[in-house]
This record gives sequence, structure tokens and C-alpha cells, in this order.
Amino acid sequence: MKKALVIATVSGFLMKFEMQDVQILQNMGYEVHYASNCDVPIYEFDADELARKGVRMHPIPIEKSLFCMKRNARALRMTEELIRKEQIQLIHCHTPVGGLVGRLAGRRCRDLGVRVIYTAHGFHFYRGCALKDYLIFHTAEKMLARATDALVVINGEDFESASSFRLKENGRVYRIPGVGLDLKKFRPITDERRREVRKCLGVGENELLFLSVGEINRNKNHIAILRTLARMREEGSDLKNFRYLVYGDGPVRRHLERWVRRNDLEGTAILPGYCSAPEEIYGAADLFFFPSRREGLGMAALEALACGVPVIAADNRGSREYILPGENGWLCRWDSPEDYIAAFRQWDRLTPEEKSAIRENCRASAEKFDRKYAACVMEQMYRETDVLIGDG
Repeated sequence: MKKALVIATVSGFLMKFEMQDVQILQNMGYEVHYASNCDVPIYEFDADELARKGVRMHPIPIEKSLFCMKRNARALRMTEELIRKEQIQLIHCHTPVGGLVGRLAGRRCRDLGVRVIYTAHGFHFYRGCALKDYLIFHTAEKMLARATDALVVINGEDFESASSFRLKENGRVYRIPGVGLDLKKFRPITDERRREVRKCLGVGENELLFLSVGEINRNKNHIAILRTLARMREEGSDLKNFRYLVYGDGPVRRHLERWVRRNDLEGTAILPGYCSAPEEIYGAADLFFFPSRREGLGMAALEALACGVPVIAADNRGSREYILPGENGWLCRWDSPEDYIAAFRQWDRLTPEEKSAIRENCRASAEKFDRKYAACVMEQMYRETDVLIGDG
């Protein structure tokens, strides 16, 4: 049986984003293995469920930081040993350091004829980033591309950059509309169900519900919306009818909770923790805030749009792929409370009929990101890479 190894930094990544790709590989006759740091789940992770789906799990201590050199060097050695022991023929790596470890391991095992795929869920260099970051990450990706048979990207800016890289012989760049949006799962809910969900959340009929969903880290930049709420209060807004729920967990969650307490926003801004099934919560929201500094695409914002919820997002290469200002949301400078306030006021001034039209636009704008389109490209990519294995 042919064997494929999927590599990512955080263990919950496969269950959250890659099960469709696992199914494609299995349908092609591959036994799928998964290597990841089981001490860093981030997303919901069930090893038993993976086993039931036919995925063999291998704990490898890959660290998110490039500067954890000792542990990542050990992870590289362990990955090479795993490839040789299991006679892996295809590696598909994700996340920046997972991509580094996977591609270097593939290069070390080139005597086996192993083929390497890397999905860039957003390069760490981009237009407008710090010069230091551009030089480091652009140089690293350019060099690692030479150890890559297929490079998959999820937005136009990254496709342009990737197309300038030199890949392995017969290597190719592919573009997909994200990892695939489940439009059957993420869809608008009825008005009656919306009232029920809001009641369960403690949100009254006359209150406004703002929502963010995702890992709580510095890049996701939830602090910008907290500062926006504080600025609105300074300018005289009464926040007693506002609720801002931030679902997720991560390294800065405790910091944000302390910030909320210090700035008297308790009861207005709430961080309930990780939510494994947020689809109906999306549908209950009035607005979705997505203030990330950097995004490859932004699945949480797309999920909100699919549920018919307008998105106020930071202006970055990811959000520009789907936000149509004034039609399904608004774009703001990532660090500007003034921009977020202006966007909210534009929405607030709309008539009920205009708000209803925007909600319809939201759903329509998400349709081109349906998972079936990503699956089509991924299957083509796997089959073309599979041919290279046969030629190797």
C-alpha cells in the first residue's frame, strides 16, 4: 500500500482543516499518517477519532517558533526516521515550521524518491510587512521551494509570489479557494432559531451581538476591537446593549481577560473559550469582527459570511479576496479603532431592508469558496504528484 505523511505543527490542525484531503488520499489507495506536536492542540483534537478514520498518528515535537532550534532539529531527525521506517512516498506539510521540517526531511530522504507537497496557508511575508520579516521569510520560502514538488497557495498575492519560485523539476504551483467551506454546515438560521440561540447566550432581542472566532493570539488582534469598544464609550456611546463574544483559546487569552477587567468592559466583552460547533452562534450575530494583522485567507470570516453575517475585517491579502466594501462588509486598517467605529456606524445607519440585502450578499459571496472547488484542485494536484512518484 502507498503511504502518505501529513505534517503540521499543532495536532488539531488535521481534524479542523484537512479531513477532506485525507479522504482524497485514502480514495487513491494511500495509508495516511499524521505527524504533529500533540502537546499543542489549539483546535479540538481526538486521537481515537483519527484512528477510526484510518489515520495513524505520530507525536513529533515540532515547535511553532523557528527559534526553538534544538526541539525542531530533534523533530527533523524524528521525521526522517519515520519516513524511512514507514517507507513514506508522499509528504504533505502545512504551517510554516511544519513546512520547514517536512521539506527538509523530504530532501534528506530523496534517495527514497519521496515527493513533497507544501500548502502555504498564508506566507509570513506579504506586501506591507516589516523588511526584516520579508527578507527572512521570503528567502526561506524561496530556498525551500527547491525541495518542493507541489506548492499550494490560497490567495492571489501568494500565488504571484509562489509563481516566481524555482521548484523541483516538474514542480508546479496550485491555487485553491482556501481549505474548503462547508456550506451545508455554515448557513443562515431561521429567525426563530436565532432568537433561541441569542437567549441561550444571554443576549436580548434589542441588544447587538458582535462576534469573533479563532485562535486568540497577537496576530488575530482581538485587542483592536476591545480598544474600539473602549473608544466608543469615551466618545459617549452607551455599551450596555452591546455584547462582544470572542470564541477561542490561545496564548494571549488571559492577557485580554485582564485588559477587559482593567478597562471596565466586563459584561460587554466576553471570552467564553473554545467552541467546537460555532455555526449557530455565527447565525445569531449581528456583525462579525475579523481584525487580523495577517491572513492567508481567513476561514472564520468566510464561515460568518456563509451564515449571512456581515464582516468588518482588517484590510489584508486574505480579507481582500472576499470582502466587498459596502456589499457584504467593510475593510479597515488593522490597528485603527476609528476605522472600526466608522464601519460599525455605516452598518448601523442602514435600514432594515438594506441590512437584509447585505445578509443575502454575504451568503452569495461565500459560495465560490465551497469545499467542492478546493477538492477538485486538490485531487488534481495529488494525482499529478502521484504520477511523479511512479516516474521516480
